[in-house]
Amino acid sequence: MHPAMTIDTGNTGFMLLCTSLVMLMTPGLAFFYGGLVGRKNVLAIMIQSFVSMGWTTVLWYAFGYSLCFSGDVGGVIGNLDKAFLNGVDLMSPSPINPTIPMIVFIAYQMMFAIITPALITGAFANRVTFKAYMLFLTGWLVFVYFPFVHMIWGGGFLAQWGVLDFAGGIVVHNIAGMAALASVLIVGKRRSKDAGPHSIPLVALGTGLLWFGWYGFNAGSEFRVDAVTASAFLNTDIAASFAAITWMIVEWMTTRKPKFLGLLTGAVAGLATITPAAGYVSPTAAVMIGIIAGLVCFMAVMLKNKLKWDDALDVWGVHGVGGALGIVLLGVFADSAFNPAVGTNGLLFGNTHFFGKQVVAILFSSVWAFGFTYIMLKLINLITPVRVEEGDEITGLDVALHGESAYLEDSI
Repeated sequence: MHPAMTIDTGNTGFMLLCTSLVMLMTPGLAFFYGGLVGRKNVLAIMIQSFVSMGWTTVLWYAFGYSLCFSGDVGGVIGNLDKAFLNGVDLMSPSPINPTIPMIVFIAYQMMFAIITPALITGAFANRVTFKAYMLFLTGWLVFVYFPFVHMIWGGGFLAQWGVLDFAGGIVVHNIAGMAALASVLIVGKRRSKDAGPHSIPLVALGTGLLWFGWYGFNAGSEFRVDAVTASAFLNTDIAASFAAITWMIVEWMTTRKPKFLGLLTGAVAGLATITPAAGYVSPTAAVMIGIIAGLVCFMAVMLKNKLKWDDALDVWGVHGVGGALGIVLLGVFADSAFNPAVGTNGLLFGNTHFFGKQVVAILFSSVWAFGFTYIMLKLINLITPVRVEEGDEITGLDVALHGESAYLEDSI
């Protein structure tokens, strides 16, 4: 039995709002990716985000929440005590903040679980079978996402060691980006390249929804309403804005034209990079993180192009590199004055140990996510083909796999 819980209605109401905001990010991602691909593959990539909303919820209810936040097995994963939400009632308190019902915490964390694997889909756009994707979605959550949630947010060994990740630099962005890179290397290049984004307005809509939802993602990760919540909110906007402008300027200098798509991509890079640091750094540090994100992620995409990796929608360059960069920059800029309760000081304030831990953690997560994804796709390919047939790829996956078209031939 647990002691009677005193619900703080302000904190609980705020967390329900943040849960709704994070939920909206997955449709936002679907629009973002949908606009970036060609007309004949829009639905195929959008369904990969939307189906995660359904299937990840099923897995989360069945055993995902329990593996992340119940008990501890070797510091790496939880147990099954809370499988099927066993023992969760109206008065069960949240493990992070006991003034919030566990029911709300379960819902909030579920929204993170939904969007993380959906991020990876941009890398293998236009060339993966739906059956293989469903197996991938399941396996990736179990062997990559759930363990890292537990290791960092569920009391596992990285948390005990002192690694900090406010809202998912490792848990969301880095592991998704490294999985994207492994996917690209396994699946191979597209046989039928898109001429370019078929709808930049759709990309803009998706970016707007992602940016909007990100306030719930980052500010909500404080799990209460206080000054740190407000600081994380402001830092999120600052980093996104500075990164967007930085990316646009660098691309303007490179191509002689200010590109709307560059501005949008830069914003997402800034959002991904500030995520782990949002509640632990000053607004001035957020400015620096945003500028560095815009520069480094732009260069990562340039490097990807030079190496001819067919990461269709730059998941590695934006999320993999952005998440890693954010974790390392948190090790540099962390300021305990901006989070006296659980924060620490970074390299700038003389704490070399914390910086070292952040670097080791990001190397560990990168290797784990890349390795597990690589092996998993090899195994899935033994069960069912991961790659679509050449004819289907040329036809477009909307018609070939789903029997639907985003646009009628005589419209638009």
